[in-house]
Amino acid sequence: MRKEQLSRRAFLKSSSWAGMGALAGTCVAGRASSGKPVETAKILNYHPKMHYRRLGKTGLVLSEIGLGGHWKAPWQEHAQGWWWGKFIDDKDPVVPEKVAQNRHEVVSACLEAGVNHLDITGLAEAMAFGAALKGRREKMVVAADDYKKCPRHPQYCNVASQIENVENCLKALGSDYIDIWRPQAKMDGTNTDADIEMMVETFEQLKKAGKARHLGVSSHTSRWLQHAIEKYPQFEMIIFPCTAKTKSKTQPPVGDNVEILNSQKNGLVDVSLFDVAQKHDVGVITIKPFFGGSLFASHNQVKTGAWGVGNKLENDLARLTLQSILSKEGVTAVIPGVSTVYEAENAVLASYTRPLPVTAADKVWLEAQIQQRWADLPAEYQWLREWEYV
Repeated sequence: MRKEQLSRRAFLKSSSWAGMGALAGTCVAGRASSGKPVETAKILNYHPKMHYRRLGKTGLVLSEIGLGGHWKAPWQEHAQGWWWGKFIDDKDPVVPEKVAQNRHEVVSACLEAGVNHLDITGLAEAMAFGAALKGRREKMVVAADDYKKCPRHPQYCNVASQIENVENCLKALGSDYIDIWRPQAKMDGTNTDADIEMMVETFEQLKKAGKARHLGVSSHTSRWLQHAIEKYPQFEMIIFPCTAKTKSKTQPPVGDNVEILNSQKNGLVDVSLFDVAQKHDVGVITIKPFFGGSLFASHNQVKTGAWGVGNKLENDLARLTLQSILSKEGVTAVIPGVSTVYEAENAVLASYTRPLPVTAADKVWLEAQIQQRWADLPAEYQWLREWEYV
């Protein structure tokens, strides 16, 4: 083992981290995003070093760092592509041994570190994580939807198709219920009110049948999300992209924020989705913290999907990025995709160390790194620029 690498047991049980865990427990752990204390005994899979926040009106209390469903295979034969949705043949839906082992190890590391929620967006993910959660399903809040049958597709914008969508997810997970059904809306924000009402009606039937407990929604269009949660109080949480570059539209008008505050972008003036979510007590979970992986210089240049192993700069970049996102008012949690145990250990550090001050040098360094990567966003992630001001 390299000196730079941490064993999981040493990472979780060292005396220095234990001391800081006590600080976290008294200062922030078990505290809602509103600042109101939360009884730690009521927190699922509680760990004293992890910080937890209330997910809006769901009443669920989540670890600040969650587990995203996507990951990149950390072995050479699949290093050139995202493999999370490609390992299952529809005619022979079997989770390969390597995938099963990898997901079991990552889930185990996350559970040991106090992570208590998982977000799944497809049946391949559901199968892999379902196997990894076998015998410990009750330790995780699971949100799920299948991107192949979600309301992004006009032909599936009906109650029968969406009930089938959820039932397929449940079958793949090997579970009788999901904690949150969070359908994926169209990327361009063109789902109609009729589509939204269909989602609500679907959820009501699923809840009555005991198959889903809470309703959320994800979208890549902030204006659509704002409309949805303002008009339909049934939505309890939302998921959207957020990076260290993201700023609230209602931040003080300084520097490069002046232009956006004075603009008519998205038809919304001086209104932030963060503020709207808080006003309606809607929980916020964010995705894409690492620009789809392109935040790291090693992205697509290494022989495996793992980032940061033995690389202090990339580890620091990941940790500080996650902390930057968690500092945004209104964010409940962030869910990075995690390919290895090492990545999981490093990601949870963002919450473990959050009470400690970030140095001025770290802030300057992070801003420079983010700015450089933002300028070089690959073509497939140019749409993230729409989420610079939210």
